[in-house]
Amino acid sequence: MPERERVIRMSVELPLWRALAGYRVLTMLYAIGLGITRHSLFGRPWVAVCYFAVLFVWTLATLPRVRNAVSCTKRFLAADLAIALTGVLITPLADSHQPVAGGPTLPSIWTEGAVLAFAIKGGWHWAAVASTPVALANLVERGHPARDTVNSLILVWVASLAIGYVVEVARASERTLARALEIEAATRERERLARDIHDSVLQVLAMVQRRGAVIGGEAAELGRLAGEQEVALRTLVSGGPLPVSRMSPGAAGAVVRGAGGPDDEGVVDLCTLLMPFAGARVSLAEPGAPVELPASAARELAAAVGAALDNVREHAGEGARAWILVEDEPDEVLVTVRDDGPGIPEGRLAQAEGEGRLGVAQSIRGRLRDLGGSAELGSVPGQGTEVELKVPKNAKAGRR
Repeated sequence: MPERERVIRMSVELPLWRALAGYRVLTMLYAIGLGITRHSLFGRPWVAVCYFAVLFVWTLATLPRVRNAVSCTKRFLAADLAIALTGVLITPLADSHQPVAGGPTLPSIWTEGAVLAFAIKGGWHWAAVASTPVALANLVERGHPARDTVNSLILVWVASLAIGYVVEVARASERTLARALEIEAATRERERLARDIHDSVLQVLAMVQRRGAVIGGEAAELGRLAGEQEVALRTLVSGGPLPVSRMSPGAAGAVVRGAGGPDDEGVVDLCTLLMPFAGARVSLAEPGAPVELPASAARELAAAVGAALDNVREHAGEGARAWILVEDEPDEVLVTVRDDGPGIPEGRLAQAEGEGRLGVAQSIRGRLRDLGGSAELGSVPGQGTEVELKVPKNAKAGRR
């Protein structure tokens, strides 16, 4: 990702950096030429000569520094701005014998190049920071805020802010375009794979499912597994993550059971963690937009959903169906897991806790309690079980 960001910035900013390099060379030559034509006005010409020598060497030596944002470091920008400010402030020293009222400073318009480098590097915020000391230095050099001086400073200020803002907009547009191109390429590849898979693998799985149901016995179980894999593969080629059924024996039961990991920081889409639970006997209903939660909290919630589905598989039987409903509320996320099993007899949960079986107490309610949320379980004998999981959007794992 950092490499991709660097390439994007280079593609957007390369013409701007080239223009800045040319501007610095041309304005450096202009400042020196202007100083030569006005040498008779300098009371201390050696001051101007020394400064122009430094300006000449610095501008040419630092051309590689203004090739891109990577080489244009903060330290270089600070030194560049310091040279510009020094030239402005020592102008009265060079002109002390015959001061020029309203005349150009020693660096003249080369100073704007230092400000523009800030704008291209960091946007309008950096441009505002660099423009301020330049404005103050020019006011100090003039001794009073003359109209032409103020107009020039305001022009430089507005121009640098505008260029900085344009740079930020260009970067954002390029990132959006790059992302759109990636999505388009991925979509085309997915469509190609979908055509190939539909013509071969999906048809074979569908045939195995039908034939297994007709033959019965162990072949029926094989057909059922083939049906689940067909659903999973169809979901994959249609745009979603691989939905490995958590209710199937031998499925990837520990995919999200152990929450936590190196990516606990930031937010993730909860739906991407719940998609692997979908299958032939588990339906997932989710909002159209991503449901974002802190990464650690999302994993714990997904693990609680997995524990609920484990209970469905274990207690409701192999033929039971389950439904997962995800709701994105303003302040919390609500996930409901419902099944069509026989339900939980009254007092069974308390009895299970007394026997040391803490699946509901710890794997579900304990996890939600640590997140600052809640888990409500409702069951009617003969009508299935419903588990309602609520998590605040600012939840984090380990919270008490």
